[in-house]
Amino acid sequence: MLAFQDYYPENVAHCYGCGRLNDHGHQIKTCWDGDETLTRFQPRPEHTAVPGFVYGGLLASLIDCHGTGTAAAAAYRAENRPMDSEPPLRFVTASLHVDYLKPTPLGPVLEIRGRIKEIKGRKVIVEAEVSAAGVVTARGEIVAVQMPDSFKA
Repeated sequence: MLAFQDYYPENVAHCYGCGRLNDHGHQIKTCWDGDETLTRFQPRPEHTAVPGFVYGGLLASLIDCHGTGTAAAAAYRAENRPMDSEPPLRFVTASLHVDYLKPTPLGPVLEIRGRIKEIKGRKVIVEAEVSAAGVVTARGEIVAVQMPDSFKA
């Protein structure tokens, strides 16, 4: 099964967090898991904040890109059309809020789960949680807006 990010047109597939064409980026992959969305990510040693724990900026970027991918998938689902249909729907972040609940251990695969809070016009609000070994370590809310045409050039 293809991830949401696999459907991004090439001209908008370079994001550091989710762009499949960015060899140096995270290249996260997000899919539906029932009514939620799911991304799994394995932090590497360079993602260290202090020994043994993940850098918070990485967590924010994972929540961010998970949220925009979830927004795109939700918009397609709301229009009852497949993600490879035209015109493509791509979202960018208008607002990102992250609450760090406890230190995130470096080692376990991280799981990011998203839920659609609201879809209104060109705006989608997504709630996300990061967990490590089954423990929620961060929560976020992403306000994603449909990408302006000027970004797609």
